Amino acid sequence: MTKNTKGTKLPRKLEKKMQMVGEQIKLARLRRNLSIAQISERAMVSDLTVNRVEKGLPTVSMGIYLRVLYALQLDDDILCLAKDDELGRALQDLNLKTRKKASKKDNQ
Repeated sequence: MTKNTKGTKLPRKLEKKMQMVGEQIKLARLRRNLSIAQISERAMVSDLTVNRVEKGLPTVSMGIYLRVLYALQLDDDILCLAKDDELGRALQDLNLKTRKKASKKDNQ
């Protein structure tokens, strides 16, 4: 069992999301009728590590999650992370300076 440190303890909301990701990975494996042993061999990790990924544990590195996704042929899914950054784009748009028109000189 891993000890909880500041680096491994997540807010409850994020823990739930990690668990959901793990469950989705597990369901993808089961849909393909693959065993944990087959995925661990393809991802070049231990069975225990695949089990931890499927539980959504935050102590597993992002690289390991990618290896498991690659073993499931789902590695392109990672490209969807932060793809549509609506908040970031809105903030960026607020910071854009509007172009000012040149002042007209009175030639009277």
